Amino acid sequence: MESSWKAISDDSRRQILLLLKKKEMTPTEIAQHFKFSQPAVSSHLRILKSSDLIREKKIGKNRIYSLNTEKTYEMMKFFASMWGYNLKSLKELLENEQKN
Repeated sequence: MESSWKAISDDSRRQILLLLKKKEMTPTEIAQHFKFSQPAVSSHLRILKSSDLIREKKIGKNRIYSLNTEKTYEMMKFFASMWGYNLKSLKELLENEQKN
């Protein structure tokens, strides 16, 4: 099993997660949002699935991918506990650092 943290270290995989947050998609639908090949999309999906960040279901010949909300929520809880307050405060902190 891949590490969830390692899986999200790649910008393209983070973008795929954001797409899947909106709706379930096939690899072909995901590939339309990127400038890389279908095999590259499949490789990213394999890593995300191995890290349990996405789920796959087969409908006929199609594979449909969706965000694993439980796993992503678990990661959000980690950041919330690390900062000791809610993520809104973290956002404010980061925005203030950018201004300075």
